[in-house]
Parts: sequence; C-alpha cells; structure tokens
Amino acid sequence: MSCNQNYYIKSKSQKSTNVVYQAHHVSRNKRGQVVGTRGGFRGCTVWLTGMLCSDIYIYVKCKYTVFCDLEFHHETSFYILKHIAFQDRENARKIHESAGLPFFEIFVDAPLSICESRDVKGLYKRARAGEIKGFTGIDSDYEKPETPERVLKTNLSTVSDCVQQVVELLQEQNIVPHTIIKDIHELFVPENKLDHVRAEAETLPSLSITKLDLQWVQVLSEGWATPLKGFMREKEYLQVMHFDTLLDDGVINMSIPIVLPVSAEDKTRLEGCSKFVLAHGGRRVAILRDAEFYEHRKEERCSRVWGTTCTKHPHIKMVMESGDWLVGGDLQVLEKISWNDGLDQYRLTPLELKQKCKEMNADAVFAFQLRNPVHNGHALLMQDTRRRLLERGYKHPVLLLHPLGGWTKDDDVPLDWRMKQHAAVLEEGVLDPKSTIVAIFPSPMLYAGPTEVQWHCRSRMIAGANFYIVGRDPAGMPHPETKKDLYEPTHGGKVLSMAPGLTSVEIIPFRVAAYNKAKKAMDFYDPARHNEFDFISGTRMRKLAREGENPPDGFMAPKAWKVLTDYYRSLEKN
Repeated sequence: MSCNQNYYIKSKSQKSTNVVYQAHHVSRNKRGQVVGTRGGFRGCTVWLTGMLCSDIYIYVKCKYTVFCDLEFHHETSFYILKHIAFQDRENARKIHESAGLPFFEIFVDAPLSICESRDVKGLYKRARAGEIKGFTGIDSDYEKPETPERVLKTNLSTVSDCVQQVVELLQEQNIVPHTIIKDIHELFVPENKLDHVRAEAETLPSLSITKLDLQWVQVLSEGWATPLKGFMREKEYLQVMHFDTLLDDGVINMSIPIVLPVSAEDKTRLEGCSKFVLAHGGRRVAILRDAEFYEHRKEERCSRVWGTTCTKHPHIKMVMESGDWLVGGDLQVLEKISWNDGLDQYRLTPLELKQKCKEMNADAVFAFQLRNPVHNGHALLMQDTRRRLLERGYKHPVLLLHPLGGWTKDDDVPLDWRMKQHAAVLEEGVLDPKSTIVAIFPSPMLYAGPTEVQWHCRSRMIAGANFYIVGRDPAGMPHPETKKDLYEPTHGGKVLSMAPGLTSVEIIPFRVAAYNKAKKAMDFYDPARHNEFDFISGTRMRKLAREGENPPDGFMAPKAWKVLTDYYRSLEKN
C-alpha cells in the first residue's frame, strides 16, 4: 500500500479534502443488464495493491469502505495508516473468507523509477528532499504481497492489457460469465492452411453468387455478424425471424437474416454435396461446408423483416426476384474481399477498428451510421455527443464515422461521392480529424427501419463502439406507394433502447436539429421558438444541389456542398 503518514495527517478540526468518491462509467443496473442478475451472486472484491503511483485509488476505496466514519486528525491517522499497511490485506481476506465472498489481491508491480516518473504531484521528490518522512519506497519499506492472485507489470503492459488480465482472472473464477466477453469470429482461412484449402477449392463444384451475396460474404468473413460461422441454416434463420435473436449461446441480438438464396436448379445440382465453392466473376472466394438447403418463403420473410410485402420497395423487390431456396453452412473465406475502387483502405474490419481505437487511446467510442452526405445537423449531434462524454469524465472519446458501403437504392448518393463529401467535412474542421475514424461498413442497406437499426447498432458494438447515435427514422424510407414514412420516425430509437442483447452499448437518443435562421447555423429545435427554425428536407437539399444553388449559410460546409453539387451535375452530363 502507498500510504504515507505525515502527508495525510490533518488537524482535529479539518476533514480530508483530497479524498473524493470515484464515480463509475458503468452503473450497477447497467452491469446487471450485461452480466445478468440471475445464476447467483456475482460480487467480489478486487484489492489492488502497490506503491504510490502504481495503484492510485486504493486509499480512496479504504476510506469509503472501511473508515468512512473517521477523520484525518492526529489521533486516528496513525491507526488508519498502520492498519492499512500491515493488517488490512489479511483482515479483509479473512472477512471475505468467513462470509464466503470472493477476494482477489492484485499486486500492481512497478519499479520505483517508474512510480517516480508518474508522480505528477511531486511527492517522491519531496520525500527525497526530506520534506516527507516515512515515505513508502524512499525511507520506508513497501511490503509486497506474498501470494497475490495476479501480478500486473505496469511498466511492461498497457492499461488495456492490465484490465484484460484482471477480466480474465474474473472469468476464470466465474465472476464474469464467459459468454459476456466474446471474441470476434473472422472466417478467413489461416495463412498456414491457405495453400491446402485453395487446392481443395479447385476440386469442388461451384455456385455463382451475386454482388449482393459477395457483400454478405464480406460482412460474415470480417466478423461483423459474430458469432455466425457462415450463412444462416434454418434453425438460426427461424430464431432471427421470430425472436430477432440467436439463442444457442445466450441472447445475442440478430435482427436481420443473413442468407444465401439459390435457384431450384442449383439446389438440385448441389444438394448431394456437403461442400462447394462460392464464386463471383469467375473468382473462387470461399468454401461453404456442411451445406443445408431449406425453402425460401419470401413473402413471410418480407412481412417479418419489413412489415410490408410491397414489391416497389427496392430491397423487397430483390428478395422476391431471388432464388426459391436458401442454403446455409460454414464459410471458409480464401482472402479478404477487396473492391479495387480506391476505397479499400477505409474498409477496416472490427479487429482493425479496435486496434485503431487502441492506438488513439480511446476510452469511449461513439458511432454514427449514415448512408447520406453529412450536413451540419448531423455534425451537431456528433459534436454534442462528444461534449457530453467529456462532461461525464471520458478523456479521449473517439467518433467512428461509419458510412454504409454495401448496396443502396439508386437515388442515394453513391459511396465514392459520399466519401469525398465526408473528407471535405473533416477538412473544413466541422468534425475533428484527430478524434475521428472514417471507415466503411460493408453491409448492404435493407431500408427496414427499427428492425435494421438493431443490426446497425449491434455490428458497431462488435467493432468496439460503446455509444451509438440514433437519428430520426433510422434505416427508414417513404412508403413506395403512399410516400408517407414507412416507419414511425421515433420508433427506431425506442426499439434500440429496449432491444435484447445490446446491453454493452449505450444509445444516444436523437435530438431534432433544424436550421436556425437567427443564428444562421444548425441548432437543436426549440418548439417555443418555432418561427426561428427552417426544416430543410432531403428533397429540398437535393433540389438545391441539382440546380447548383447554395443552401443557407451554416447548413453544410462549403467544400462539402460543392462535392454534392458536383455529383448531381455529373448525373446531368451522363
């Protein structure tokens, strides 16, 4: 323990002012949602011990849990310090053992030189100068624990690595359920087996797949749909269709079917094969093993996913025109899917995104899903989220600006133009480039409203996001016939707040933003000042861009707007 008597002695009339309660980012209720409240008591004490500047919160915990009735005046300070330094570890362990409660002692082991380098208050320097007597590590010995459950070498490991070691200990002791911490399941063939699997692929029958199918292969292979090992078999399909979850390993949110349609002819040709190759454009991309064929009940699928069977809906149209059978099975993908469109460097996998966030020292990652150009109303939501996270005590919140990169309907702005527009937004400083990751999410778009928004949120959770910004009418579109909203605009956010299996991500609710005519900027809408606001619809925005006109000042960064007008002019030329 790093407790130094002289430094903490106070007068009889003065209470300690430098010991404060350490608030947690995760509440008791949230923790219960994640690890479960059933199956027995999950509580324990993790006792971190080390010299000053190797474990900084030990004394705070002791003050609040053991000595909350004592003040730091002379009569009690010596008792507190001696009790903590020499007796409290063993006493605490005995108390826990007698009550049948788990107790884990963690030795935070850092060399004295490292502790001194971390000492921003200069206490070691004062101790070496003789200003503080009896200072642990300088003129008072530190008693290392004899049999700690873990030793953390903080001079050799990062904070994240140390945290992971503690989590692993808690998993080993069944305090934290193993099902809570899930690895990302990539489906690529390991490098040492690739030649063998490629040779095998040359001998197998082949199934030609569409570009849309290939996009789903990319989604599956990179781990966005963890724990799926390939296209859904019938059991998984039924779980998703009826429960919006996978149920074989706890409750895992999975709101959309990821399936591979095949024609009756291909089904007849391949039904006797336990494995075959998936090929696109003459290139063998994956082997599908342990194949299972089952009926593609298209109308039922559309009814459950979209809540309508209107064939004028662009994705429903594709479903209705696809094969009458589905085939599921485990995938072995031969290589990472590349599109060679100049944007592959933005197609970061979940593992790559996690590593990128780690390199940026992110302690919070907030994701924003979009399929449209960014205007300053979107930026306002992202800026406000960052501000609120900083106010909550996070030091390095990172924005994941994550445009959807798979199939979209014909009248949406294409991905390459959207990426140019997003780059212009960052270039003009509307969003901070230093705290923003721009990456492409490979999923196709379904336009399935509250059902699809769960998929969008859950896949970002897989990639390490712990906050998700939900907008108005997420993943929605006008009804193809009535032109009214196909889904109630607030239902996406409401569903996300209740959806099972999304407990490790916090939903940032949508706030209505509109153009404030007085401020000449996007602002959060205030009904009391309704006349000050102008709601600029997407239709109006597109009309202005097509006609080469400028929107009101402050609606969109000028360079970003120019990208948009250039795109619509290119349509006229073509």
